[in-house]
Amino acid sequence: MAAQSKPDRRLRWGIISTADIGTKKVIPGIQRSPHSEVVAIASRDLKRAQTAAKQLGIPKAYGSYDELLADPDVDAVYNPLPNHLHVPLTLQATKAGKHVLCEKPVAITAAEAEQLRHCPKDRVVMEAFMVRFHPQWLRAREIVKSGEIGELKTVNVVFSYHNVDPNNVRNMADIGGGGILDIGCYPVVGARFLFGSEPKRVVSVIERDPNFRTDRLAGALVDFGGGRHLNFTCSTQLVPFQSVQAFGTKGRVEIIIPFNAPQGEATTILVDTGKALDRSSARRETIAPSDQYTAQAEAFALAVLEGKSLPYGIEDAIQNMRILDAIFRSDVEGGWIKL
Repeated sequence: MAAQSKPDRRLRWGIISTADIGTKKVIPGIQRSPHSEVVAIASRDLKRAQTAAKQLGIPKAYGSYDELLADPDVDAVYNPLPNHLHVPLTLQATKAGKHVLCEKPVAITAAEAEQLRHCPKDRVVMEAFMVRFHPQWLRAREIVKSGEIGELKTVNVVFSYHNVDPNNVRNMADIGGGGILDIGCYPVVGARFLFGSEPKRVVSVIERDPNFRTDRLAGALVDFGGGRHLNFTCSTQLVPFQSVQAFGTKGRVEIIIPFNAPQGEATTILVDTGKALDRSSARRETIAPSDQYTAQAEAFALAVLEGKSLPYGIEDAIQNMRILDAIFRSDVEGGWIKL
């Protein structure tokens, strides 16, 4: 078999920070994208940047974000900084002429996210919800749209892990830590993806860590109208687990590992009629090996290089933040919050 030739044009990426999500998952994913290459990485600690660059085969390392943003050989940046720096650095990057893939959540509040409307209109900005590009999610939505499970009525999601490290950014309330912003955003975006519509109102209950002041256990009911809803639980201090189940009037679809799908490996979804309560009536579908970070990078690169449309931009990110805001507000006010 003849080797595939490399594309004539590739998007040149710069990475802001040496955060684990970038070095362990996203950067390797970007490097496997046919239309992408990672040319630079920056950290406030030059040695950290140099070490990461050497480990990942990245040509340039910078000791400040400003230096990377001033590099004319960088077309786009990936921003995995702590949540409170997502908007400021994304604004700075776009005004420096860069396109931006910003890690989720795009901001800490919807009001902050709205500042992204000041990004130059000719720059591509997208929130990095990689699940929307994974074939297992695309297949689940295809099954829902086909009518095989009847009318989709409820999406049930559980997403949890256990982290009590006071030095971890996820446990720092002042910079956007806590479960809802870190992982509760996934059930919301996932339900919007599967329903293909926007919610009308939300109600929630939240428990906070007395020391960290972050939300460590949260549950929410998100009403999409027409008798349809999302019901989810997220936690930063429970046994690690994740599941997505979409229930219709005739069947259900279950994504076994919905969010942290193993990179480059096959995944499984179940399609069940419910005839046997022990799940023996479920049809197992194996989804071919895929890297959701590669798929995301490739879609982003083609949007920049070829002008291909992306369904997820700044307004989509603002909308997701509005829903998260309402979840927080519901707990404070003790009732339904209209969207």
